[in-house]
Amino acid sequence: MVTTTRDRILEEAAKLFTEKGYEATSVQDLAQALGLSKAALYHHFGSKEEILYEISLLALKGLVAAGEKALEVADPKEALRRFMEAHARYFEENYPFFVTMLQGIKSLSPENRLKTIALRDRHEENLRAILRRGVEQGVFREVDVALAGRAVLSMLNWMIRWFRPDGPMRAEEVARAYHDLILRGLERGSA
Repeated sequence: MVTTTRDRILEEAAKLFTEKGYEATSVQDLAQALGLSKAALYHHFGSKEEILYEISLLALKGLVAAGEKALEVADPKEALRRFMEAHARYFEENYPFFVTMLQGIKSLSPENRLKTIALRDRHEENLRAILRRGVEQGVFREVDVALAGRAVLSMLNWMIRWFRPDGPMRAEEVARAYHDLILRGLERGSA
C-alpha cells in the first residue's frame, strides 16, 4: 500500500500529539520527525489545527462505522456487546488517532469542534438506539438511556488513561469484561 505524504503527516502528528499533547507539539517538531520542511507541511495542511481536525474526523468516522454494524444485530445484549467490542477494537487498532481525537477536541476551533461533536453524537445515538431497543423489548430494565449510554462510553473512553496496545489484554477483552459488568452488575445474584 502506498502511503501519501499527507497520510504520513497525519500518522506522525497523531503519534506526537498522543505522546506530547497537541499544545506541546510544534509544527517544527512534526516537520523534524517527518524529515520535511515546515513549508512542505504547509503545502499539505494550512495549520496545525487543520491536521488535528483531519485526524479527529478520520477517527470519528471510523468509530461510527465500527459501531454501526452492531445496530444490525437483533438481540440487544449481543448488539451491546458487539458495539462495545467494535469501539474497543477501533480504539486499539487506531490508538494514536483515537487518543488525539479524544484529547484534542477542546483545542479545535468552535466551528470544527461542532462538526466533530456531531459525529461523536451520532456514535452515541447508535449506542442509545441499542439500549432503547433493549428497554422496549424488556431485555434491559427501565433506565435513563442517555445516562446509561454515557456510562458505557465513559468506561470505554477512559481506557486511554491506562490501556496500552502492547499490554497483556486486548481492548476487546476489556470491552467484554465491561459488558459482563454492565449486564450483571456487582451485586451477588443480580444476574
